[in-house]
Amino acid sequence: MGAKGRVVIIVVVLAAAAGGAWYYFAKEKQQTATRLTLYGNVDIREVELGFRVGGRITEVFVDEGDKVTKGQRLATLDPQPYQEAIELAEARVQVAEANFAKLKTGSRPQEVLVAQARVAEAEATFHNAQVEYDRQLGTFKTGATTATARDAAQARRDQSAASLNAAREALALAAEGFRSEDINESRAELAAAVAQRKQAETQLADTELFAPSDGTVLARIREVGSIVTMGQPVYSLSLRDPVYVRAYVGESDLGKLAPGTSVEVATDSTHKRYHGQVGYISPRAEFTPKSVETTDLRTDLVYRLRIVVDDADEGLRQGMPVTVDVPLSELARR
Repeated sequence: MGAKGRVVIIVVVLAAAAGGAWYYFAKEKQQTATRLTLYGNVDIREVELGFRVGGRITEVFVDEGDKVTKGQRLATLDPQPYQEAIELAEARVQVAEANFAKLKTGSRPQEVLVAQARVAEAEATFHNAQVEYDRQLGTFKTGATTATARDAAQARRDQSAASLNAAREALALAAEGFRSEDINESRAELAAAVAQRKQAETQLADTELFAPSDGTVLARIREVGSIVTMGQPVYSLSLRDPVYVRAYVGESDLGKLAPGTSVEVATDSTHKRYHGQVGYISPRAEFTPKSVETTDLRTDLVYRLRIVVDDADEGLRQGMPVTVDVPLSELARR
């Protein structure tokens, strides 16, 4: 083959290569225009667990790395002080109940009979005093007695009249019972005692610590025998659900996404692809532009996304970098 033939072959090969490159880059550009790729990190919620009351830890049931389920008992405090508080509250309830029953029932029949007997006695005393006073007054007019004797009889008559009035008032009170204000006060005291007992029962129940959700124990912070205060962390728990991905989207692509947009999530450690949806788009840019910035600079702004992963498993771990792809069909809807 001559030099001219070799030149022709080289030209043909170069033309074919150029055509293939053009087709590849054109195809890649088309896919890029209809497919959005974002980057972010796995964000798993964590919670620190502690007792709502203070005390001495008597038992711990799980350790670091253990998987727990919602409602599982994790630790307990010494319940004795709170059991004693319930006993004291119960005694106060019984006292308040007895006082309220006494005031609500009113006077006993025997007390009414005693009051009636005192009225009868006071009436007899007053009658005798009145007779004596009338006699002294008659003899005084005839000069048979002195003014001193008359005044003394009058004083005894007035004193017995006052005693009679007091006895009658006591009988009325015994028959009517206690005042409504006293009964209402006793009722309120009973309600306070019952509420205090319920509070003591709640505090006793709070000596047991339960898992609020499914998850994995990250750390056991306190051991048996430790004295803890209210709210002091005992465990650190990584929640199993929900699992989020924190990602960012540029301002130029912000209009392509909306809450509810379906996405695929991939990691570098496995070929498995997870599925989720955009749950939240921050209304604020991460970097606020100045008024003097140009249009090109403003397009560099990013907005934070929170993506909810629907089928998360142990392959997604806290802080793991992930790639988020928005399928072609989702972008076509925008």
